[in-house]
Amino acid sequence: MRLPFSRALTLLGISCAVLATASASTQYSVFCANDRIEIDSRSFEQMKVARGSGLCLLGSFGYLSDAQSFAKKNFGGAGASCSCR
Repeated sequence: MRLPFSRALTLLGISCAVLATASASTQYSVFCANDRIEIDSRSFEQMKVARGSGLCLLGSFGYLSDAQSFAKKNFGGAGASCSCR
């Protein structure tokens, strides 16, 4: 079955809007996990399951580059030592 051209464009527009919203809502967080800086898109809860109790959230950002810049400027970058105390 073929869709009318205007209906196909409408569906395409909706699909693009959904994809743009999904990618815009990705958060990149800087964590101190087991005494090392990590940058990840997982939530705090997901990271707590993956890394255990030695975890603290240091910042959240809308862009990976912002998270990386924050980690580098304040802690020396991903992999650097840190403490949750």
